[in-house]
Amino acid sequence: MRGNALMAAVPYWFVAAITRVSVAAVFWRSGQTKVDGWHVSDATLFLFKDEYKLPLIEPTFAAYLATFAEHLFPVLLLLGLATRLSALALLVMTLVIEIFVYPDAWPTHGTWAACFLLLMAQGPGKLSLDHLIAQRWR
Repeated sequence: MRGNALMAAVPYWFVAAITRVSVAAVFWRSGQTKVDGWHVSDATLFLFKDEYKLPLIEPTFAAYLATFAEHLFPVLLLLGLATRLSALALLVMTLVIEIFVYPDAWPTHGTWAACFLLLMAQGPGKLSLDHLIAQRWR
């Protein structure tokens, strides 16, 4: 019983902060591989045209959209700003990657999805701008 009580005492803000930082790092690093300076790299454009081949979306637009998303939403997650929206956006991105690009990577994508679902369901925790803003509006 004592062990359970100790584990239950871990504050949610700590769990949420680690979750936000961890998944943000994954997507930020991926975004960084897509750019050459301030531009989407030729290699990224090639990948979206020849390897990823997403349905219903033009490859160049998809490359720019993914690159933008992988830079914007991780920063928002780190700050804990628009956390639920950012988690939703990266969850959708994860689902697209899982379904259309790398379907065999489901263990990794499942882990990311669990992190995003936690943040969507419970929010960013007290160590976030969302929490600070919510307190100001109360």
